[in-house]
Amino acid sequence: MSQFLNIIGEKCPKCGTGKVFKTKGNIFLLKMPVMNDDCPHCGHHFHKETGYFFGAMYVSYALAVAEMVALFVVLLPFTKDFGILVGAVAVMAVVLSPYNFRLSRMLWIYMFDGPEKVPENR
Repeated sequence: MSQFLNIIGEKCPKCGTGKVFKTKGNIFLLKMPVMNDDCPHCGHHFHKETGYFFGAMYVSYALAVAEMVALFVVLLPFTKDFGILVGAVAVMAVVLSPYNFRLSRMLWIYMFDGPEKVPENR
């Protein structure tokens, strides 16, 4: 449960205290989120290599598709107008793009650079 809360809170995967992102971004101001290069608390380096976050694009795509399908299913009983459905889905995709960007990178970091597993002493 703590890893889930750290992902949602955008905390460092190693110390669980430092913030991964400097800014959250705002689509209405045309600002995308900005990541810290290193954790401000423990100094853990977030960018491992060039292209490290390439796979996070696939995670972001999956998140966006899931959100679009969910909104489509929720709105379908209220309107049968295809234009309204597509418009609502498009607006939601644009508005949630900074959130999807941050969440997909956090999921990627925790999948491949998550907390160290401490072996149990027997």
